[in-house]
Amino acid sequence: MPTSLNNAKHEEAVDASWAATRGAVSGALKWGVATAMLGGLGYAFSPVYRGLTIQFKAYIQMSGMVLGSMLEADARLREFEAQMRLRRRLMKEQAMWASFEEKYGKEEDDEE
Repeated sequence: MPTSLNNAKHEEAVDASWAATRGAVSGALKWGVATAMLGGLGYAFSPVYRGLTIQFKAYIQMSGMVLGSMLEADARLREFEAQMRLRRRLMKEQAMWASFEEKYGKEEDDEE
C-alpha cells in the first residue's frame, strides 16, 4: 500500500523533531558543562561571583544550558533540512532519468 504525501510529510516532520531534540539535549549537556566550569572558575577567583545568591547562580547555569540547547537544536535542524533537500534532489533526478530511459530506452554500449 503506497504511503500518501501527507503521511510522508508527517514522518519527515517527526524525524526533524527528533533531530532537533537530539541537538537540544546535546547542546544543553555541552554548554551545561562549559557554564559549570566557568562557574567553578568564577567561584575560585571572583569574590563577586561567590557573593551571588544560589538562585542567581542556578539562573546563570540554566541560561547557558538553554542557549546551548537552542543553538545546537537549530544547527541539527538545518543539517537535517540540508539532507532532506539533497535526498529530494536525488529522487527528482532519478525520476527524470527513469522517465528519460523509459521514453528513449537505455543506452546500449554493445550495439554499434
